[in-house]
Amino acid sequence: MTFIDNASTVIWFTLSGFDEMMEHRATFFSLSLLCYCVIILVNVALILTIVLDENLHEPMYIFLCNLCISGLLGTTGFYPKFLLDLLSDLQVISYAGCLMQTFVIYSSSCADVVILTVMSYDRYVAICRPLKYHSVMTRQRVTVLVYFPWLSTFCLMTVPPILVTSKLRLCGSLIERLYCANWSIVKLSCSSITANNIIGYIAILFYVAHITLIVCSYVYLVRSCLTSIEDKGKFMQTCMPHLLSLMNVAVAMLFDVLYSRYGSADTSQNFRNFMAVQFLVIPPILNPLIYGLKLKQIRSRILSFYST
Repeated sequence: MTFIDNASTVIWFTLSGFDEMMEHRATFFSLSLLCYCVIILVNVALILTIVLDENLHEPMYIFLCNLCISGLLGTTGFYPKFLLDLLSDLQVISYAGCLMQTFVIYSSSCADVVILTVMSYDRYVAICRPLKYHSVMTRQRVTVLVYFPWLSTFCLMTVPPILVTSKLRLCGSLIERLYCANWSIVKLSCSSITANNIIGYIAILFYVAHITLIVCSYVYLVRSCLTSIEDKGKFMQTCMPHLLSLMNVAVAMLFDVLYSRYGSADTSQNFRNFMAVQFLVIPPILNPLIYGLKLKQIRSRILSFYST
């Protein structure tokens, strides 16, 4: 099979992250398939519960539904190809397929951050400005806030980096991961990556800006809760799941960014594989479970729906 044409045009990439896994491929395949099924089950269950119950057609639950859809998108970009690679003797992906996988996975991870920011704004208005909540969170504004994470992600965080990366002249075809990532392709470049570095710094500012907005909203939330027992109850019921989800996503993505840019080749392959995929495994499972178990309205609806 030809992987490089004229030493610059890459036709296929080889995924070398599987090298140490193939000895136990049956075990990894079984665990991964189980994990993927659990992710689909818990996220679809939560989405259907919110969609089918009109009492849950409120901004907070609509944004939560959006978060679950984002989780399903990211895992769908990873697990089917990963499971096929575990069954194959040759782990390769086409150039176009690599860019598509990068687009899907990174769209999901970036959308997660923006959706969590939107959810923190919703909680800020609900607790700190309760009398103005319905006048602020109108149907039109909620619609905008549902689409905003996806539009901002596509226009700023995924399409531009992938377009710039697709123009690079590559002098290699070996990706040291289990899946395609933008930075992994950039590292194979033998041409200038200045534009990619600039976009990388913009991405960091993007995340920092959203996390700053979340921190600011929670500063006001905590201040409000300190002076009101009722607000304190609202905070514990609706904001704690959001904080847990935020920490879950933030830590997972921080590890992935640090691994992508500063990962050492001396680290064991299995540990590097875990660092690379944990944000595709942990948040999609924990987010719906956290909300499903913590929010009484959702918990009671799920029990009533699926016990009949």
